[in-house]
Amino acid sequence: MYKKFFIENIKTLFYALIIALIIRSFLLQPFYIPSSSMEPNLLVGDRIFVTKYSYGYSKHSLPFSPPVIKGRIFYKEPKRGDVVVFKTPADNRTDYIKRLIGLPGDRIQFIDSNLYINNSEILKSRISNMTNAFCGKRKIIVSKFEELLPKGKKYETVYFKDNSFQNSDLFIVPTNHYFFLGDNRDCSKDSRFLTSVGYVHKDNLVGKAQFIFFSSDKSIGNFFSFWKWNKSIRFKRFFKKIK
Repeated sequence: MYKKFFIENIKTLFYALIIALIIRSFLLQPFYIPSSSMEPNLLVGDRIFVTKYSYGYSKHSLPFSPPVIKGRIFYKEPKRGDVVVFKTPADNRTDYIKRLIGLPGDRIQFIDSNLYINNSEILKSRISNMTNAFCGKRKIIVSKFEELLPKGKKYETVYFKDNSFQNSDLFIVPTNHYFFLGDNRDCSKDSRFLTSVGYVHKDNLVGKAQFIFFSSDKSIGNFFSFWKWNKSIRFKRFFKKIK
């Protein structure tokens, strides 16, 4: 009797793991935001869901990236402005999350702190001149803007009020590659840094960030500090769609 009970429980656990693996690999995967590079849209402590089917599948869709899928299958072209999780080209292992700015063939450049795509300046409207954002553990005074990409995609960005990123080389996005930026423009390791991130091949795309399902500020308290939940848990961010 006990042997049968044990076997049935093992079977149930096995089936549950298989179902969870299928969901994680082909439908939805949760991710934790560990850095401030996507402020003000994503905060440290946000937990998000990423859809794996949005751009098709590659080996990076599966846990530990086993080489069982060659290239990318069921491929769907990502759209400019999408917030995307991808594996960094430097090690093909680390997950990064950034905003897709440059498509294959695009010419990207910063001139006087303004973003240019294919020689056209991206319109940014000032929202706030004096606000705060984090850069690591430092709180920095920033200016907040709303940027408008071609085809009408809008989102918020922040730039350091002083010593903002001024000018860059001209980046020409290669075929089958993409160019990503963090929304926290002066505190983001992204495609501007060619040796560590650079251009991201389409096979390195993991999925599209869709919404926040949980958020907490660990600087106030952890999960077990239940008496601080009213301050540490950001209830207003629950199920917030990622723009």
